[in-house]
Amino acid sequence: MILASSTVCFAALPRLEDKGTTKQLIVDEKPHLMLAGELHNSAASGIRYMRRMWPHLKDLGLNTVIAPVSWELVEPQEGQFDFVFVDEMIELARGHDQRLVVLWFGSWKNGVSSYCPGWVLSDTKRFARAKGSSNQNTKDVLSTLSKANLQADSNAFARLMRHLKQVDDRAHTVVLVQVENEVGIKPEMRDLSNEANAAFTKPVPRTLMDYLVAHKDELHPVLLERWGKSEFATEGTWGQVFGDGAGAEEVFSVWYYARYIDQVAAAGQREYALPMYVNAWLASKPGTYPSGGPVAHMHDVWRAASSHLEFFAPDIYVGEFKEVCARYTRAGNPLLVPEASIDDQAAARAYWVIAQHQGLGFACFGIESISTDHPLVETYGILSQLASTVTEVQGTGRMIGIYRQGNEENPEPMRVGDYQVRVRYETRLPSQHPPVGGLVIQTADDTFVVAGYGFGCQFRAVTAGPPSTKIESVELGEFDDQGRWIHELWLNGDETGANNWARIPPFSRNSFLGVDRQLILRVRVFRHD
Repeated sequence: MILASSTVCFAALPRLEDKGTTKQLIVDEKPHLMLAGELHNSAASGIRYMRRMWPHLKDLGLNTVIAPVSWELVEPQEGQFDFVFVDEMIELARGHDQRLVVLWFGSWKNGVSSYCPGWVLSDTKRFARAKGSSNQNTKDVLSTLSKANLQADSNAFARLMRHLKQVDDRAHTVVLVQVENEVGIKPEMRDLSNEANAAFTKPVPRTLMDYLVAHKDELHPVLLERWGKSEFATEGTWGQVFGDGAGAEEVFSVWYYARYIDQVAAAGQREYALPMYVNAWLASKPGTYPSGGPVAHMHDVWRAASSHLEFFAPDIYVGEFKEVCARYTRAGNPLLVPEASIDDQAAARAYWVIAQHQGLGFACFGIESISTDHPLVETYGILSQLASTVTEVQGTGRMIGIYRQGNEENPEPMRVGDYQVRVRYETRLPSQHPPVGGLVIQTADDTFVVAGYGFGCQFRAVTAGPPSTKIESVELGEFDDQGRWIHELWLNGDETGANNWARIPPFSRNSFLGVDRQLILRVRVFRHD
């Protein structure tokens, strides 16, 4: 099936654009906030399955679907291309008023080469593999040093991007492309083949050394420490510059993965210049994560090696969610979380990414598995109502996110525009720590939107003027499709502590305000002597 592109023509392609202190994804000249979900790896490999599944994705409130495209399916025979599943995805997304992020499962997926075509996998002489440490065993990982591997992957990816341009260059259904998936090698820190061993004893590329010298004051502390072992040598082999051992081997792996993937991305962008990114299997102990991927302490090496990738995205399945988000907003990197756990914290994490970090979007993996009563669905409903407000204030300092991670105590007061906001986590009982998530936005001089669940807010002006701040009114309501406020209740007395707190109770079946319900409040304050 060949799709016809939309008859409505927009000159500009989707792109990332600076907005204050952050970046936004611009689609058809408007900011696009990705309320997304990532499909299971095989979900986009069958037309009947996709057609049955897609209405459910719409019911979940997704405005963006993150979906794999596998090399083995688009080029089953060398030089013979089949985009039937790609076309079906695009048609279904268009029919449900959604955008797509395409994940290119090319040379690597989760550190191995399991989505390559059979004609690549079966020809180990032409398409060289990395070698491991156990008697130099051949691994199920294509080598980053093989020109044949790079050329084959680049050719296939370029054909995919050419096809996307043919069928989608006017409709802009596809807005982002992820190139490869969670790349790297493990448990070794680098390829141990003869070719890689020879490359490891050669001088560090001049491009990398020049970048490190030019950005020395901005480098990640881990990379700076490794370079410091040589007293910041500006030439030498990998071991001489970064110290013998695992540290130097990881820098070596990162350079070759980043150079390879950047060249694949460049081949695709020559056909159709959509914004592209890479994702990371997060770092823990050496040997337990793929060495070579865009983990936070290696972002500087990725920047030196790649010019066709817009940003680096973390796949977060660890408990330190806030800490990871902070690491991935360093040095102007915009935050997109394309994969996260589906659990009772997912809804709160979405608020944290989008509001606290002014993020591009949030997604859980295996999104089609959740039901419509999952808290994330209601969160997406609220964020959909607030999308234009959120994108208007992103990068301005007038929005914060709220997320209680584990058993955290109440946070320190946070600045929101002209005010300091004190947040208090609500609990049903002192011993309980229910999920808490939401946002606070200053929408006018004296007005705030407070949304989410499980917390309360107080406001104190911090700019010149009368010293005291008081809540004038708290309204419960929602915004309609035109962005108009629909009043439901005035809240006072017991619900606001005599107009001292704007409160959204935790989920409770005994709540006056509803059963397991997230809320939007409009809060007005006034100042006095």
